[in-house]
Amino acid sequence: MSGRDPEGRFTAREREVLGVICFGHFLSHFYILALPPLFLLWQRGFHASYAELGLTVAAMSAVTAILQTPVGYLVDRHGPRRFLVGGVALMAAGIALMGFAHQLWQVLALAALSGVGNAVIHPVDYAVLTSAIAPRRIGRAFGLHIFAGNLGFAAGPPVVAALAGGIGWRAGLLLAGSLGVGLALVLLRASRILPAAVHLAGPHAAGAVPGLSGRALLLSAPILMFLAFYTVTTMAAAGLQAWMVTVLHQAHGMALDLAASALTLFTLGVAAGVLAGGWIADHTPNRGRATAALLVAAAGVILFLGLAPLPRPAIFALLLLAGLLLGASRTPRDVLVKEAAPPGQMGKVFGFVSAGLPLGQALTPAPFGLLIDAGRPTLVFVLAAALLVGSLALLGATALFAARPRPALAAE
Repeated sequence: MSGRDPEGRFTAREREVLGVICFGHFLSHFYILALPPLFLLWQRGFHASYAELGLTVAAMSAVTAILQTPVGYLVDRHGPRRFLVGGVALMAAGIALMGFAHQLWQVLALAALSGVGNAVIHPVDYAVLTSAIAPRRIGRAFGLHIFAGNLGFAAGPPVVAALAGGIGWRAGLLLAGSLGVGLALVLLRASRILPAAVHLAGPHAAGAVPGLSGRALLLSAPILMFLAFYTVTTMAAAGLQAWMVTVLHQAHGMALDLAASALTLFTLGVAAGVLAGGWIADHTPNRGRATAALLVAAAGVILFLGLAPLPRPAIFALLLLAGLLLGASRTPRDVLVKEAAPPGQMGKVFGFVSAGLPLGQALTPAPFGLLIDAGRPTLVFVLAAALLVGSLALLGATALFAARPRPALAAE
């Protein structure tokens, strides 16, 4: 052990906890994107419109967003173990049972069921990590957690598409879901290392909202500002991801496969950025300023992409840079929320605030799509940059409201 920094390296138990939590987060994101690769097959098999098929993903996301906060209350009260294992099993079972569906309403119902299981992941994960990981390493732990989710997003579509092409979509979903149920049993054994109850590691966070708990805490101005901040920044990123291929094809004449490669490069940049953001969060005393600086830089790069005529190599390089900056901003952002949550209330706070992620994704398609319909595809980049800049006011408001004195109050 000589020559090592024991405070800078994860302990053996912390690595075990991280393995369990990151594994669950990977499965969550894997199943979220398991359905879109099947839309072409379902459109013919169920004689459904693409709008109707899109409701399957919307149903899963909506149920997740609605239930995250109630689940957070339960996690804070009863501990995380049973919820993590049950959530993963339910999420996977919903996917597996879709292999027996013969009507679209059955797929919709099972997508909602899977969303119930998925609602467990964020409240459990952040409650466990803040309880089990030392404060000096919490940024890197959050970064690894987000990175695992990004890997799930990346793996879901190609794996499910390959299974559907090889053994058919019914057998493919049954296999993918059944494996998840089996892996939930692995989590059941591994989850013994998780804390029985959740609390903040170390002393009370200096930035925590004082004197509030329960509903009053969630409806306090700082927490509402964090919810809005998550929503707006997610709208910017989701808008880029949803429409980038179309924009690059229409505005820059890229072939669809080349434009798709550019999107892949952007998402890889985001994934790498969250790991860098973990290091930044652990080594920067003012995480709010770090988050703001990264968002300003990302907005500048994205705006330049929308306004300047650029050669293709420059477009690829700037998209990678934009992804890195956006990804790096997410980890210190999550640590800011951790610092705002009072002891023992991490599950409900992260359940509530992270509902802004599916909410932002749901609000994205229409406004960005209108710009393309109007023949102004490059304004997609401009709107994304504007949303990122606008989010800075929400970020600043969280610190402003948290600094105000508040009366002692509790409301469950």
